[in-house]
Amino acid sequence: MQLVYRQIAQVAHANTTVLICGETGTGKEVIAHSIHYNSTRARKPFVKVNCAALSETLIESELFGYEKGALADAERTKKDRFELAGGGTLFLDEIGDMSLAAQAMLLRVLREKEFERLGGTSSVRPDMRLIAGTNKSLEKLMAEGIFREDLYYRLNVFTIVVPPLRDRRADLFLLADHFLRKFATEHRKDVRVISSGAMNILTAYHWPGNVRELANVLEHAVLVCDADVVHRHHLPIAFQTTELPGIAINRSLTDAVDAFEKNILVDALKAAQGNQSKAARLLQSTERIVSYKIRKHEIDSRHFR
Repeated sequence: MQLVYRQIAQVAHANTTVLICGETGTGKEVIAHSIHYNSTRARKPFVKVNCAALSETLIESELFGYEKGALADAERTKKDRFELAGGGTLFLDEIGDMSLAAQAMLLRVLREKEFERLGGTSSVRPDMRLIAGTNKSLEKLMAEGIFREDLYYRLNVFTIVVPPLRDRRADLFLLADHFLRKFATEHRKDVRVISSGAMNILTAYHWPGNVRELANVLEHAVLVCDADVVHRHHLPIAFQTTELPGIAINRSLTDAVDAFEKNILVDALKAAQGNQSKAARLLQSTERIVSYKIRKHEIDSRHFR
């Protein structure tokens, strides 16, 4: 996540198109907000379009608008989202779900910096910054022929990859504490801390819904908590029935330490996208030591690029 924060700082003040990749619930919209509100466009609108929530017929009129009389029920001109984001930022979330027809129209806007509303005759020249988000592999969609290669290269100027929560479990403590305080304030509850038993359950869980799921679990716990401490029985039913993994002593201390060290190195290389010098900085170590440890554990850093 420290790498993600540095990337946000690097790109915020530019006018570059940004592509944010990550699983559902990892916080792609939060990152888009961070880029917008740390940019020179911060005082202008931030407009979001969820491409997955709009049908193929609706997305064209939502994105590009239409003139009065262009449609049977078009009693007045509908402004396009590009104009609504005028001077600001347009965030196209789940862009991998956009139809090929809409992709072609978006490509024209990015390439020619202009378009015409449905039923219009004059060109609209939008002034906005584009940020796109996806929880799908656009490369895989291109191979399947359902995402345009030329659009991908227009979007893939500056890419930020958000790691899933299961790959950054150390953040669970900070995030859980943040959501606990947030929802305690929001719901006016005097809930102050999470018990070690409840926290053990949270850290053992695999979090398929990522940070969004963690927020929902903590809000539930705060709502049902009748004291100032969240215990295991305050968590949703699915968590109460979760069995904690036991600690099996079936290997030597040296082997256990080596396995732990290897996992830390792999996590750092994932965050640094295979760059060993960046991984060393994240681990607050030297590149020489990290390089030695990588060779010792036979890790191929190229797999993380």
